[in-house]
Amino acid sequence: MNSHPEWKLPTGTSREVWNYVIDAEQALSYDQTLPRNPLLRYDLQFATRWFTSLGQLLDLGCGTGRLMVSFARRGFSAVGVDLSFEMFNVALQKARQAGANVGMVRANLVELDCLRDTTFECAACLFSTLGMIHGHAERRQALAHFYRVLKPGGRLVLHVYNRGFHVWTRAGRHWLIRDFFRHCLGHANRGDFTQPDLGGFALHHFTRREIVHELRRAGFRILEVEPVSLRDDSRLRWPWCCSRWRAYGYLIAAERLST
Repeated sequence: MNSHPEWKLPTGTSREVWNYVIDAEQALSYDQTLPRNPLLRYDLQFATRWFTSLGQLLDLGCGTGRLMVSFARRGFSAVGVDLSFEMFNVALQKARQAGANVGMVRANLVELDCLRDTTFECAACLFSTLGMIHGHAERRQALAHFYRVLKPGGRLVLHVYNRGFHVWTRAGRHWLIRDFFRHCLGHANRGDFTQPDLGGFALHHFTRREIVHELRRAGFRILEVEPVSLRDDSRLRWPWCCSRWRAYGYLIAAERLST
């Protein structure tokens, strides 16, 4: 357990997320605890569909290197960014074992000034990593960095969880009601849902309208928004029908404008 006072926490990082980030056991067991999640296959397929030309790829919040290593083996020049020193080490070990040549940067997604402007053709921020950032302004700051480091015409692939999906459980409906009143009262943490199975940290859940708005505000052009489900193939049947409530999350492809 880290004993640093709150003012020393990295920008946009809650105490609970920081405890998760520095947990060595969490990093070592991460790949064993998640393989049954079909999204971990489908989001790579989605990224493959939009990252069509070899180039510089940035894996934002790379964790143990799932996307970074996969694309490096295909010939991309891949760089991973993560705040967790423990995840960092696991990712490097996996890359060596796979014979993948990757770069690694230990940094906070809210503070990416260490990366130069217009460097990368592709960037990915998957498995709701954006939602782990605490604070509305801090998430906007991260998206601004994502836009800045991409070359004109560069593409971003992003995953977020859907706030409306909580309507399907009793506890979720209660949370949605409380969340609505937080919005009415002007609370800044609207959409932050506590994850009891992940160290109790709050993960921001987006509406489709919210994430599209935030990406456009950062300067991106939206290429595709695909609702995903809990099915084995992650696809949502009849996505045109009430996906606001039926989608478990969204995979989004966006592009930095060429001019």
